[in-house]
Amino acid sequence: MQILLRGVGLLPIAPLLFRPQAAQAAPYTHRLALLIGNGDYPVPHDLPPIHKNVMDLGEALAFRGFDVTQAMNLDENSLQSTVEGFVKRVAQAPPNAVTLFYYAGHGLQVESNNLLLGSGANPTAPRRDLLARSLVLQQKLLAALPARPQALNITVIDACRTDLRNSLGDGEGLNQVEAPLGSLVCFSTGAGKPAVSPASGDQNTFYTGALVKLLRESASHITFNDLFRMVKAEVESTMLNHPLAAIRRLAQIPFIADNTRVQVPLVVPVPALAGASAPQSMSTQEEVDWLAIQSAQWPLDLIRLCQSFLKLYPDSIQARSVMVYLSGAQQALSVLRHKEVKLFKTSFILPQPLPPQQHEHGNTDLVRAARGDKDAAARIARLHRELGTQQSQLRYVGWLQYAGGLGNGIACYELALYYREVAQPLLAAQAEAQARQLGYSPPRALGHARK
Repeated sequence: MQILLRGVGLLPIAPLLFRPQAAQAAPYTHRLALLIGNGDYPVPHDLPPIHKNVMDLGEALAFRGFDVTQAMNLDENSLQSTVEGFVKRVAQAPPNAVTLFYYAGHGLQVESNNLLLGSGANPTAPRRDLLARSLVLQQKLLAALPARPQALNITVIDACRTDLRNSLGDGEGLNQVEAPLGSLVCFSTGAGKPAVSPASGDQNTFYTGALVKLLRESASHITFNDLFRMVKAEVESTMLNHPLAAIRRLAQIPFIADNTRVQVPLVVPVPALAGASAPQSMSTQEEVDWLAIQSAQWPLDLIRLCQSFLKLYPDSIQARSVMVYLSGAQQALSVLRHKEVKLFKTSFILPQPLPPQQHEHGNTDLVRAARGDKDAAARIARLHRELGTQQSQLRYVGWLQYAGGLGNGIACYELALYYREVAQPLLAAQAEAQARQLGYSPPRALGHARK
């Protein structure tokens, strides 16, 4: 682990996890993390919890086998150069490496761009000035990182406000993004929504506190995809049930964009960890029932399977993941019951014919869509669009409606563009309004043309 302080070089820290040299590298053993914490801003915009956030998360990630670099209070130039260095390091890592970028500090959007503010910047400065002096998340990190279809790039943005008095209003938070291939992108709150931060340096922010807790406590077989959905549920539950009414009113519902192709477990696989204990095993029938859940492609079927599993195996090692899938399937079923969403059980079948790899990815996305994954639903929509038949066009529209109902503002805007093309301006206006309500601000360059 290393720490980078403003004006100081990289400082080595004794690793928290002994990783003996393996005879042969196992997948996902190479893990890199860069944690940036910017809390030094002009009063009253300073963020006291940021230092604790970075230190606690660094320890939790080291426990999970990450080579962690920490950087504190970077001005705009140091922020740019540190991120560029991380991107180069990731590019040199093995194809099956797992990487994590974390930023805690001030963040906002200007002209659809998500900005990460350098230390010392004033968040209330003119927006055009901030655009010129900040790191643009989409361009400088998400688009710059190499695609990692065989492993995982994780981006976590805990963009905070000083306290309740300085929380931003709706529509002033970060813009929705789509995750690049092999990536998981997580925001501490919903797109376009405010995040709150304790005024004490002895506390974590709500999101990072939940992430640290679950990294430390979760069973090793839990995947990062499921972990971040557990973090989302933890943050939402904690804030909605908080004793302070102001916290309940500003309860954060974290944003997740998922475009991963593999499921990476928290545990560093053997032989990287000598003497690592094997996870608790399941009975034969429990394994069969678990595999049925893993392949379910219709929300109602998934709900029944999950409920049955939790009743039969309440202490299963997979119980927490099943609860995550159950919650997502229940949301999915609720969306499907909306009269505006023209999607049915027969729609949850891939169009034919498809190339083998595309068919495999499509089946994976159908499973995720049944669990309420808004991004998987949008990818299924685009799969239908490519076929160009009348039937596929109807499915394209239905899947975009479904994705929008699950919270995908980008899919809503894509639907608005489609309605414009087919001369349905009222439906286009409704879809665009929904996109903005979901926290998506389309780039001006898109105009009225399809992306």
